[in-house]
Amino acid sequence: MTIEKSDTDDSQLPAGLSATTEPPSLTLVVPCYNEEKMFSACLSELSFILNDLISQQKIKPGSFILFIDDGSKDDTWKLIKKSSIDKKPVRGLKLSKNQGHQVALMAGLSVVESDICISIDADLQDDTRCIYAMVEKYISGNDIVYGVRNDRSSDSFFKRLSANTFYKFMSYMGVNQVENHADYRLLSKRALDSLLTYKERNIYIRGIVPLLGFPSDKVFYSRAERLAGESKYPLRKMIGLAIEGVTSLTVTPLRIISSLGFITCIMAIMASVYALFEKVQGRTLEGWTSVMISIFFLGGVQLICLGVIGEYIGKIYIETKGRPKYFIEENVGDKEVE
Repeated sequence: MTIEKSDTDDSQLPAGLSATTEPPSLTLVVPCYNEEKMFSACLSELSFILNDLISQQKIKPGSFILFIDDGSKDDTWKLIKKSSIDKKPVRGLKLSKNQGHQVALMAGLSVVESDICISIDADLQDDTRCIYAMVEKYISGNDIVYGVRNDRSSDSFFKRLSANTFYKFMSYMGVNQVENHADYRLLSKRALDSLLTYKERNIYIRGIVPLLGFPSDKVFYSRAERLAGESKYPLRKMIGLAIEGVTSLTVTPLRIISSLGFITCIMAIMASVYALFEKVQGRTLEGWTSVMISIFFLGGVQLICLGVIGEYIGKIYIETKGRPKYFIEENVGDKEVE
């Protein structure tokens, strides 16, 4: 794990924090989907770090782990519930059905009342030791601390290739996000409150957090191998996440369509001038090859353009309904989550 300092003035502490302020309260927000095999290891690791930070007086006693069960089909919720009953620093939130990682994470963040929160996946591929550095970065004056992967050697070649392609594509489309940062981050109370003002259903948290504009920093770490279970982001979901991110944060695809239409018109005009010149010279031959190629080419371009426009219209249609993003089926812990 390495730490990089950003252009942040450490004297500018987050709102309400000063040199004499007592340690902040911390909530670890952990979305879970079918993590039965990983739950025990995850709970043990995070509980140790939480207790260690409390013993060092870096955070307040009473800080806890909030697990969000995103409609798991295995015994994930039973394990969360049992841990909360056993008086461990655990609270749980169960969604009525699977809503996806981003919605589950927002559901957990929406009930956080602590001074700071750190979101982390249950697979433990993100280096949990970064939590110490994140808390230190917060105390130094940062409202947002990103966990950034600088070594993905544990991933397969295809996983690395698809991940790098994903980030480059998002950057090309105009989405401002931290490269190789997933959803492992610290948010201060004011940064979290600002994030929660974004009410859209089609939300891409990784692209929204940089828009908040608060002082931020990064902590770098090596990505570890998954100890058990399966990846929740195969290629299909990664493509879906990319589409969600692009269409919810930028209109660049629509501008590309406009540019493509302009270029196609220029090409058509040039082709028309050439065809008329050949006609006058008497060098044209009867045939259908060029006509068919033009029809197929323009037809394909039009269908692609309609598909992109349709994606945006579909997003507008969903947003205008104003439907709730999720429903809470059950919650457990020392304090009920409202």
